[in-house]
Amino acid sequence: MCGIAGALHQPAGEQVQSMIEKIAHRGPDGHGVQTLKNASLGHTRLAILDIEGGRQPMQYEDSWIVFNGEIYNYRELQKKYLPDHTFKTHADTEVVLHLFRKLGTDFVKLLDGMFAFVIYRDGEYLMARDPLGIKPLYYGTGTDGETLYFASEIKTLKGYTTSINEFPAGHWLHSKKGLNRFYNIHETIQRFPGSEEDALPLIRETLYEAVQKRLLADVPVGVSLSGGLDSSIVSMLACKGTEQLHSFAVGVEGSKDLAASQQMSEFLGTQHHQLIYSAEDMVKALPDVLFYLETFDPALVRSAIPNYFLAKLTSQHVKVFLTGEGADEVYAGYEYLSDFSNPDALQNEMIEITEALHNTNLQRADRMSMAFGLEARVPFLDVEAVALALGFPPDWKIHNGQDSKQLLRRAFEGHLPDNIVHRPKEKFSKGAGSSDLIAEIAEREITDSEFDSEKKRLKNDWDYTLQNKEALYYYKIIRNHYDDAFLFRTMGHSRSL
Repeated sequence: MCGIAGALHQPAGEQVQSMIEKIAHRGPDGHGVQTLKNASLGHTRLAILDIEGGRQPMQYEDSWIVFNGEIYNYRELQKKYLPDHTFKTHADTEVVLHLFRKLGTDFVKLLDGMFAFVIYRDGEYLMARDPLGIKPLYYGTGTDGETLYFASEIKTLKGYTTSINEFPAGHWLHSKKGLNRFYNIHETIQRFPGSEEDALPLIRETLYEAVQKRLLADVPVGVSLSGGLDSSIVSMLACKGTEQLHSFAVGVEGSKDLAASQQMSEFLGTQHHQLIYSAEDMVKALPDVLFYLETFDPALVRSAIPNYFLAKLTSQHVKVFLTGEGADEVYAGYEYLSDFSNPDALQNEMIEITEALHNTNLQRADRMSMAFGLEARVPFLDVEAVALALGFPPDWKIHNGQDSKQLLRRAFEGHLPDNIVHRPKEKFSKGAGSSDLIAEIAEREITDSEFDSEKKRLKNDWDYTLQNKEALYYYKIIRNHYDDAFLFRTMGHSRSL
């Protein structure tokens, strides 16, 4: 896991060096910049695979790559497509580079993992981002009107581009072939033909495989364990492939997550770590949270605050951890989804919020973890796990007055403690105790007239509807770091506040 930045069409070594320094938090284990005839490529490294040999930018003959992410099937691809090639490293990055050289742009659809990368070869380039946008990538045209800058985070492009765009998830862009989509969530969904009982073991098996492949690392791996259903499932499945699993939980004094996570840790036998933070800690951390998060969407900021403390704690013990992100999207976990009584409408909503994850929850997960040089992996968003979950008849996920995610709960009954399996869905920000504090501060500090004025301005200038004073409170802080043109062009909007 790393950060990447660069310039295409023109060499820009000094600029790229400066860009890389702005995202040094993403890769504390080293950095490099390579300037070529018509490009400059930069990389800052968090060493996960091949600690000594996987340095970037990486070269083979006239080809160069900067890569951010993990390819879980790189060894299988190496054996199938490159059986006779002699490799210099044991890193997935080198396999990606050679697959491009042998198969061309179509190789991207073979990759199973999370990734954002740029390959440069003799004046041509290829940019690509993983199917759901787990790893970030942004780009923009330079002030000279010619240079194309790219980077892992928005802050890196400030001062170098006149505008900014988010590279679309599930696409690749080749300098001669143009933009192509290699993943479409609709095309992966096939209606499940069996009964609910038939589905339960398949859910367990698919998630087990998704978790196991994400234990790939040459460094210790841990889990986020809030004691909720999703993180408990991931933790339980990860324990089956790890001798001593580290688990992590955060919250304010007396929060429900701390008690539930302690119970699950004792049940699983993990090496558990907890961090208790105060209201004062949350307020003090907020400017940093917003700086790294690069959005002021209220629902994301609320959950980003405990995520920030979680990443801070976790990074002191491991470099990689697994989380339960994505389960609420594909198994209809959010409270507002209980309002849906029409199965087709619910299915459409689940697909829409899953497709939107790249600049909502996945952005929050990436930024908060990478702020501390930590890699977050998301097994519920394995493409096979997503296809399976969204292939179940949506009427199985209608709440009907019950707790959400009944299908997922049934799949793990008898595998987890009953009170964990049936623990009501609770947002991380609520379970960790951070959901209302900032909203109360905003109500005190922002007047009605200021809110009305800013709401009108943002609607006129950016067609953005300011939701409440809490959102304005966040916006006023984040504007110290980012211009409106950078914020509103890339910002997603969570529906689950």
